[in-house]
Amino acid sequence: MLIMAIDHCRDFFHYGHPEPTDLAVTTPFLFFTRWITHFCAPTFVFLAGVSAGLMARRKNSGQLAQFLVLRGLWLILIEVLVISTAFSFAPTGIADLGGRTFIGLQVIWAIGASMVVLGGMQYLGPRACLAVGLAIVFGHNLLDAVWPPASTTGITGPLWVVLHARQAYQVGPLWVYFSYPLLPWTGIMLVGYAAASLFQTPAKLRDSRLIRVGSALVIGFVLLRALGIYGDPSPWRFAPDNLSASVMSFLATTKYPPSLLYTLMTLGPAAIVCGFADRMPGMIRNVLLTYGRAPLAFYIAHFYLIHTLSILLGLSEGFQAGQFLTVYRFFPKGYGVSLGGIYLFWVAVVVLLYPLCRYVCAVKARRRDWWLSFL
Repeated sequence: MLIMAIDHCRDFFHYGHPEPTDLAVTTPFLFFTRWITHFCAPTFVFLAGVSAGLMARRKNSGQLAQFLVLRGLWLILIEVLVISTAFSFAPTGIADLGGRTFIGLQVIWAIGASMVVLGGMQYLGPRACLAVGLAIVFGHNLLDAVWPPASTTGITGPLWVVLHARQAYQVGPLWVYFSYPLLPWTGIMLVGYAAASLFQTPAKLRDSRLIRVGSALVIGFVLLRALGIYGDPSPWRFAPDNLSASVMSFLATTKYPPSLLYTLMTLGPAAIVCGFADRMPGMIRNVLLTYGRAPLAFYIAHFYLIHTLSILLGLSEGFQAGQFLTVYRFFPKGYGVSLGGIYLFWVAVVVLLYPLCRYVCAVKARRRDWWLSFL
């Protein structure tokens, strides 16, 4: 989550909002600022599946289905009403969108909708979930030729498009943007659910297996990407006179939807990090656990804090507060700070939210109210 906040600070504070993955305009520093945040969403979704799998050890199928469906719908509601408002600060409409209200369906929507699907799939058992999940993760790029993953923002097409491609819909007073195509994310969650048993093995064996699995995924990514046969709709190019451009091209895999190579590239290192996590110094581990035990509180609050800070930054640069009551892509020209400034804002956001996360952790530790499981 802390790494994720870097990318959102870049969205809201970066001067000119250049596209970091556009190799024609990006720089290595900007590219890797974006690239390191690619690890976040797949890890969130995978571990949400693992969490559901661990919960299956103490709930029967009916109880687990009820919890997953209710929590999934709750997360979708939070995405629509709370997080989308944090993005725009304009719940009554945005002029640049024809006065429509912005509804952004991002990673929380993907987790919530995938939980609803998992609520039904878990009746089939972990092996079936693993088989279906792997089939989706490894096979959905076969759809690229007939179901292009390119964004169709601003065009209202058939609803099924959102399963494998970004799509915007204008529905009455709403402008709904399906930023996270659902199908591949559901596959990742199903695999996470089936992998829960790995996290219940003795620590030494668990860590060893995580490191081996993670290493295998990384090797698989390197080989498939180098061969360029399958796994991502965007081929890479080797530039003999520009090593950094070659490396960026190699790593510039597709997130929307998450391609097979994107998934291998991100979950492989994430598994390795999980395998070494217990060796982290106690003080650092405890601080990170504080954030990790209050994930939804941090996620919601960091958007509201970042957007508020963007307004204050805009005022300091001579703009009007009303110019920032919109999504960041419509912020005024000339606003923002350099990439170095982005990291300063990121540190400030992380530090300012630590007391909130600590408070939420303390509440969870001393109370057992049923609703706390939804936070």
